[in-house]
Amino acid sequence: MTVRQDVHSADIPVLCQSCEARHRGVCGALDPDQLVGLAKTSSRHKIEPGIELIGDAETVDSFSNVLSGVVKLTKSLSDGRQQIVGLQFAPDFLGRPFKVESAINAEAATAVFLCSFPKAAIERMMKESPELEHRMLKQTLNELDQAREWMVTLGRKTASEKVASFLLMIARNIDPTVDPTAKSATFDLPMTRSDIADFLGLTIETVSRQLTRLRTDGVIRIENNRHVTVDSLSRLERRSGA
Repeated sequence: MTVRQDVHSADIPVLCQSCEARHRGVCGALDPDQLVGLAKTSSRHKIEPGIELIGDAETVDSFSNVLSGVVKLTKSLSDGRQQIVGLQFAPDFLGRPFKVESAINAEAATAVFLCSFPKAAIERMMKESPELEHRMLKQTLNELDQAREWMVTLGRKTASEKVASFLLMIARNIDPTVDPTAKSATFDLPMTRSDIADFLGLTIETVSRQLTRLRTDGVIRIENNRHVTVDSLSRLERRSGA
């Protein structure tokens, strides 16, 4: 792995130098001394698919940066019904500062690598660093914008446009090391047909039918029912109704 170099790289912990969250995530707002302090309290770990990361109404005592993989966010009703309300990718920040309990469930949709640190450490640094607080606010506002865009997708787009929008989101976000200007993409679907249907407000049969239609039209290629290749992201974007 190529380690990015900058004027402060010699002072940055080795693990942080090659971390996407260091450059594009909330840790990008920290100076070398702050990174060293945070690194001393952090731990990296792998979470297998299907494992719960945060439970609804669970006491929050730590936060995490998503280093790779996909996290599924859900809300549960009192009768056990569940709705997928969002997805998180690297280098998203997992957790809500200044909140005692979580308001959502977070589950590893794929194998996920996290860098976790105590809640108190981040909240202390937010008070000390206006830039970190600004970065956190910016991410929150980005998530709000994305939620509003997804409301349009769910409320106004056709089934075909919904499935294309989902594939486009995955293609653009699932691998943080891919050049954002790339014109094509290859990835494994991070969720089952059932979860995709839940996320899009469609039936499983409709999702499968629309995937088949996109494949028949040459917009995507699918191997082993999960591995997707998009030769032209601009063509997929047009099919998404964007």
